[in-house]
Amino acid sequence: MNTFLTIYHTLKTSVSRIFKLLKLKDREHPKGRKPALTNSEAVTCAILKQKQNIATKKSLWEIMEPALSYQKFVDALNRIAPYLTRIITALLSLARTDTHFVKFTDATDIPVCLTKNAKHHKTMAALAAWSKTGKGSFYGLKLHLSADLNGTVLALKFTPGNSDDRAVFKKMNKKLKGLFIADAGYVSRELERDFAMEGERMLITATRKNMKKLATAAHITFLNLRMRVEIHFRVLKLCYGLVTSFPRSIDGYLTHYLSSIAAYLVL
Repeated sequence: MNTFLTIYHTLKTSVSRIFKLLKLKDREHPKGRKPALTNSEAVTCAILKQKQNIATKKSLWEIMEPALSYQKFVDALNRIAPYLTRIITALLSLARTDTHFVKFTDATDIPVCLTKNAKHHKTMAALAAWSKTGKGSFYGLKLHLSADLNGTVLALKFTPGNSDDRAVFKKMNKKLKGLFIADAGYVSRELERDFAMEGERMLITATRKNMKKLATAAHITFLNLRMRVEIHFRVLKLCYGLVTSFPRSIDGYLTHYLSSIAAYLVL
């Protein structure tokens, strides 16, 4: 428990510093009574939950024993999505100031429930959609991610599961430059043409099985490196608990996803 509290206080110091730098409100009503859990403390708790890969908010509440009821604790955590969004945006913006020329983009499935329960799932019905991957069908969202050859995450975007990866690619990477590597799901002559900027930006994609396309040795080398972006998805899912079906509200789901991302990006 002492080790857990040490981690909490260390993380709280980092989050408080970020709140000050971004001029985020620590309290909704500064002149009123201090809440049992301030905004920065709620963000710290949410990030800590994902850093320690704690499955549920109930488990976190039982471990921390905060001076407020479980329901109020959940309500406080479910209100912090805007703060997590600001923090993630700032961290990505900072990461983009110094990037490797070679970059990778890919997307991964984020099921919101088990496939057998999808027909009865209502919580995320407004945002989730059916889609299919090499592993089979799923009901949920997609996480699109761009990172450079050094492993620095540069851009992120959540979309419904049935979104077109190519359309998302162009919007997500519009402010980035360099040599972009992507898999066959991004094949599009129009995308390659519209995205290209002479001497500054270029997209190389893998080919589908029914396609014939000449490639230089350099292109093949870069394409063989594209699996590096999968490392981010693997770490987010296995170490930071990105995929979940526990939340009972849209705010709960969004806070969970954003907390996982923030936990991964915050040192």
